Amino acid sequence: MENNFDSMLNVSAVPQDDKKAAFIAESKNNRSRCYELSELITNEVAADSGKFQQYLDVQARFDRYTANNALLILAQRPDAERLGDYGYWREQGVFVKRAERQNPVLIMEPGKEYEREDGSIGTYYNAKKLYDISQTTMSERPQPQTAMDERLLIRALINNPPASIVTAEPDQMSEDKGAIFEPEENCIYVRKGMNAQEIFQCLTPELALAGFADGDPEYDRNEDAFHAYCASYMLCKKYGIDTQAYDFSYAPAFLEGMEPQEVRAELSKAREAANTISSRMAKVFEQNRMNQRQQEQTGQNREEGKRQENRPEREGGQDRMYGPDRESGQPRGNWQRRESVQER
Repeated sequence: MENNFDSMLNVSAVPQDDKKAAFIAESKNNRSRCYELSELITNEVAADSGKFQQYLDVQARFDRYTANNALLILAQRPDAERLGDYGYWREQGVFVKRAERQNPVLIMEPGKEYEREDGSIGTYYNAKKLYDISQTTMSERPQPQTAMDERLLIRALINNPPASIVTAEPDQMSEDKGAIFEPEENCIYVRKGMNAQEIFQCLTPELALAGFADGDPEYDRNEDAFHAYCASYMLCKKYGIDTQAYDFSYAPAFLEGMEPQEVRAELSKAREAANTISSRMAKVFEQNRMNQRQQEQTGQNREEGKRQENRPEREGGQDRMYGPDRESGQPRGNWQRRESVQER
């Protein structure tokens, strides 16, 4: 039987624009979905103190994400641990589960800029699909970080502070204060005798306030007390410090009457304050890691040097091993024994 392919070659054209149109339609729907979710979840966070604290928990885990995207994560997958797109997970050697491909976490990503009618520049935003680690084929989850060395943690916290930090006797401090920022002096006073957890809890909001003041002696600390308190909570969550004493029952009253866009602006202000402190801390941690790697390398080099010293020397492809009864240039013991036999 002859193979006749002629009948197979009569194929109708498929409009290629259909795929493009479907992609554009999906992108538009996803973008609209993000806008709707953002408005809904922002209103929930502003009205419910429990939801507000949940937002802070998400923002602490995903501190590099904008406040708006942290809100979107809260609305879609509040227990997310680690997010990435298809490409990211492929680089990790795992894949998104087939059953989860239609359940992405949508966030907003800046796209091209455009010029408005008034001449100002705006930015288009596109919806991006992400997937949590729980939606992938990764079987072994990364283990939680072990507790950080407390001295390293505090050393990182006070790295390049925006105000001087001075210890003070307990009787010089208010009973309810472990630390206090004084704008007139651009100085933060810290109560003596506190442990690392207490220092971190008390010092973080004051560092945030000092950052807001930016050296202004007339600064009113009440202006940003809410943002500093939120920043302190997020930093404690990020670095494993106890947060049970934090209370956000007053958050709805603070945000009452604000439009969603205004609420997100307040959240962004707290996030930026936390990230400013965290960025200073990260430099100390990175330097510490570099020092550790250098020490490990030095130790390895020292061990290698010892092994080289104990290794037999080689000359002409043969080992040169000089014992107490053999000098350089003297024949090896085997030759000595053979010569003595011949002489006998």
